[in-house]
Amino acid sequence: MSRDPYEPRRGITERVNVAGSELVDYVKQLVAEGNVRRLIIRKPGGTKLIEIPLTAGVAVGGALTLLAPVLAALGAMAALIAKFEIDILRSDDERTHQNDKNDPNVLP
Repeated sequence: MSRDPYEPRRGITERVNVAGSELVDYVKQLVAEGNVRRLIIRKPGGTKLIEIPLTAGVAVGGALTLLAPVLAALGAMAALIAKFEIDILRSDDERTHQNDKNDPNVLP
């Protein structure tokens, strides 16, 4: 069954607080997980600093190579700001929704 390209994708969004010294390593870890579609780096007050779209299905090595300039910019920001908030938008697998239909604790 194919998905309508204009239909909004379901996903999971979470917000994490990260110390400046851990920012680059944390972003690398998220990219390596492979199920992250978008990262939004914010100041603790909520001001958006940078938005990083990630393509699903890109090999981890290739993604880290393509993100090298972005990681360098994150390292520079981390040197100036002590804490960050990261909004993580993860892709949601269709198989997860199939299992959710049978789970009484999950709302439709």
